[in-house]
Amino acid sequence: MLYLIAEWLDFGGLFNLVRYQTFRSGATLMTALVIGLIIGPRFISMLRVRQGKGQPIRTDGPQTHLAKVG
Repeated sequence: MLYLIAEWLDFGGLFNLVRYQTFRSGATLMTALVIGLIIGPRFISMLRVRQGKGQPIRTDGPQTHLAKVG
């Protein structure tokens, strides 16, 4: 979208970077990294609360697996 706006407005200078595929790929990578670092810890803590007390282990499974409870 930025590429089309920059092309339509015929900006030079800094917006000229938007025309390069490598710059757009790098900007996408950095955006995904920042979003992952911001949302990731909150998402993990939400999953821990949802899971409850540790990994669920079936009682009808092998007895050695019961050591994993909790």
